[in-house]
Amino acid sequence: MAQQQITEQEFDQLFISNRSLLDVRAPVEFNKGAFEYSCNLPLMNDNERERVGTCYKQQGQQAAISLGHSLVNGKIKQARVDAWLDYINAQPEAYLYCFRGGLRSQLSQAWIQEAGADIPYIQGGYKALRQHLISKLEQDYQPQMLILSGSTGSGKTDFLLQRSEAVDLEGAANHRGSSFGRQVTSQPTQINFENKLASELMKHQARGLNCLLLEDESYLIGRNAIPKPFFTQMQQANLVIITEEKQTRLERLLKEYVHNMHQGLVNLHGEELGLQHYSDYLHQSMGAIKKRLGGKLHDELQTLISAAINHQSRTDDTSAHLEWINALLEHYYDPMYQYQLGRKHGKVIFSGDHQAMHQWLDDLNQTPQIQTP
Repeated sequence: MAQQQITEQEFDQLFISNRSLLDVRAPVEFNKGAFEYSCNLPLMNDNERERVGTCYKQQGQQAAISLGHSLVNGKIKQARVDAWLDYINAQPEAYLYCFRGGLRSQLSQAWIQEAGADIPYIQGGYKALRQHLISKLEQDYQPQMLILSGSTGSGKTDFLLQRSEAVDLEGAANHRGSSFGRQVTSQPTQINFENKLASELMKHQARGLNCLLLEDESYLIGRNAIPKPFFTQMQQANLVIITEEKQTRLERLLKEYVHNMHQGLVNLHGEELGLQHYSDYLHQSMGAIKKRLGGKLHDELQTLISAAINHQSRTDDTSAHLEWINALLEHYYDPMYQYQLGRKHGKVIFSGDHQAMHQWLDDLNQTPQIQTP
């Protein structure tokens, strides 16, 4: 028989190893916050959980337990046990949890054992796992952080994905971090963003590297907020600057803002509706920075977007978009980047193109520590 409970001393390895997790909480609890490799197969649905909770408040624990057994029995109970067994057969190394690791975990585990299978449950449940992850985001992070900065379109995320020292904040937030940064699919909840980030940081520490490489981000990545203690450490870290030719930046932004978003939205919504969502995405993204652009420039860029979309819809030629993207770089993104970089100039310890940056980081991994300026 497998170990009956998983304790806090084992939580790090649980996340580092991407352990499959069977979440028996109600769907409403799961949707508020969960873990990347968890699957929600509830002991009770939302209505049943609400009724049992009300009974507990009014009549006490024993009455609530009795009501729970009356609601989940017979064919309903069998269907839920069968779903658990199917999951365990597919994920035999999985662990089970409820909210606090109490009655729901123990009852689910007992029913599974009665059906001839076995699964350990997590002591303290979701609440303990969540608190463990929060503690990781609040501690002083070691090894030393490095912040990767560079002009919009310089390929920072593409670069990060090639480096074992990196943790991809924008990937965790499912957002590219700019006014045009939203993805076809929605962002995670704040709780799920934090859970993902803490999990990725634990995996990074387990790799035993000399630095943690993060992209230069604002406090908000779309609607997800970087936890304040962690963001404070980011602001204090040294910077490395990645450089890229202007034409390459334009082509990369054309691919991200135009090709990828158009195709993704068409795949999701169909040709006609996808084109409308794509048009809305471009116009709304530009509208979000109207105050910073100023009314005149904003209106000019919106006109260029409309003309480019019309040309694209008639000819499948996307080159007209380069006009507004180039203007956006020249009049908004590049001046803003230079201003922000000027405020952090004393923290810059290296600058170079993609190849030079790879070499510098490779060399850094052979040395015991980062030399500050």
